[in-house]
Formats: sequence, structure tokens, C-alpha cells
Amino acid sequence: MAGEFELIARHFTRAGRPAAPGVALGVGDDCALLVPEPGQQLAVSTDMLVEGRHFLSTIAPERLGHKALAVNLSDLAACGAEPRAFTLALALPRGDDAFAAGLARGLFTLADAHGIALVGGDTTAGPLVLSITVIGQVPPGQALLRGGARAGDRLWVSGRLGDARLALEVFRGRVELAGHAFDTVRRAMELPQPRVALGLALRGVATSAIDLSDGLVGDLGHVLTRSGVGATVEVDAIPRSEIVAAHASTLQHTCVLAGGDDYELLFTAPPAHDEAVRAAGRKAGVAVTPIGRIEVEAGLRLMDAAGRAIAFNERGFDHFA
Repeated sequence: MAGEFELIARHFTRAGRPAAPGVALGVGDDCALLVPEPGQQLAVSTDMLVEGRHFLSTIAPERLGHKALAVNLSDLAACGAEPRAFTLALALPRGDDAFAAGLARGLFTLADAHGIALVGGDTTAGPLVLSITVIGQVPPGQALLRGGARAGDRLWVSGRLGDARLALEVFRGRVELAGHAFDTVRRAMELPQPRVALGLALRGVATSAIDLSDGLVGDLGHVLTRSGVGATVEVDAIPRSEIVAAHASTLQHTCVLAGGDDYELLFTAPPAHDEAVRAAGRKAGVAVTPIGRIEVEAGLRLMDAAGRAIAFNERGFDHFA
């Protein structure tokens, strides 16, 4: 069993590597020293992952490292911010060297893919908890925010929704899936892909954005509240995998409307920007799909393909429910 400083030195200190852009001093001192680029605002976000609340004990350490950073990068993506650095606060039940090695591999593989450095944090004994703070940058006035949606805007979503929630239903014993189908939805749950490139491409195009961490209905509600508008969502237009689509409509609605853990971007843009939105999706290499519209009348209306109202009472993930 390794001690605190052994774990840090062995797995979370990357000696001999050049500092990431904007990092004057990283791990090893009381504070990191970052150098913001001229004319940029800092974008900062923190997410905590608690075992049994945000992830299952069955997740591989490497996947847990990836997910812990990915969900934070997703917040930067939703703001159209470029990632620069991150910190990690880690509580471990014991100094498990093999666990820490896997966690670090997953963490740094994703960090390297986005060109960012771990610049500090903390470790302690306790229940398994990971808390990451990401630091990004965005030009003044160009951040994508929740409060910019306007009546007449089209409502878009990236990627597809529902796979992660379907995986959770399998783990709960409520759904049976095996083989490739289960591997696919489990991968969506444990290895989400933050849409950073799409967020950057949507600057100046989208009027508002949010990442889908707690379910479409709940997260869209935040946008509607902050923007002072309402919306109609065409539920049948929401993109989903064939695996999700193979199940009963009630389960499909739960997965795509209230599933959470998708980490796709939900955003709005005026119809005049339709081609620019599609171009942003092509540039980022991710599908973007229109699923509804923003309206003056407050509230959220869910419709099927025939224009009939869909009754749906679930509200997405609540950390205290």
C-alpha cells in the first residue's frame, strides 16, 4: 500500500515533460502559476464524482479517470471555452497503487488529447471521491451561456441520447442486454466524449448552450429559466441509438428525456444560422440534430411526430433525490 506522497509522485507528477501552454508552474508547490493569454477571460468549472452516486464500483479505474475529466471538459465545451489546465482532489479508501495507476492513465490520456496539464490538487483517505476543477479561456463576449435563447431560435442537440441511461437500467436489473449491445451502452456511460471542438465551433453561431449531464428535460429547463422563454421539443426527432430505439416508448422517453450522463451539447440558434450550425458539426466531427424550437410562452411542451402532446413527469437527475 502506497502513501500519499508516493502516490502523487508515482502517478500524478509527470517529471521531464514540457509545461502545457499557459502553465508557468504546475504540480509540486503550494500553488500553480498560470499565465492567461492577453485578451482572454478565464472559464472555471468544478465537478465532483462520488462512488455510488455518480459512478458504480464496477467501473475500471482507467475509465473512471477518463470520465472524471470528461464531465468537467464538457462544462467548458458548453461555454465555448478552450481547455488549459485542471486540478484533481482525490479521496481514496486506501493507497491502492494499481488503482491509482489505472486512474492516472485514463486521466492523462484524455488530458493529452486536449493538450492540458494537471497543475495541482489534493489527496486524502476517505470514501472514493474525485473532484476536478478545469480552467479554460474564452474571448470576452464570446462565451456560450444559458441565458441567451430567444423566441424563434431552433433547438439542437449533438450526438445521440439515452445510451448511458439504458446501461444504468441494465445494472439495476430492469433491462436485459448482452454482448455488443451492452458493451456499447456501457461505453457511453463510462467513457463520455466531451464536445469541446463543437463548443468552440459554435461561438458566434449559437445563442445559448448547456451540456446534458442531468437529462434533457431538466437541463433544458435551466436554459428556459435563465432565458425567460419556453420551448416545444419534438421527442421523436431526438437522436438515439438502435439499441435504445428497440425498447418500449416509455423506456425510450426515460432514457432520452431524463437519462443524464449523455454529456452532449444542447444549444439554440436562429434558423438563419442553420447551415453554420451544420458546418460547426462537420468541423467538430459530430452529428447535430434539430429537435424543437424556442417560444415566447413559458414552459416546456413535448410533442410526438404527429404533433400530439406527450405526458412526461420525470425531471432528470437530482443529486439530493
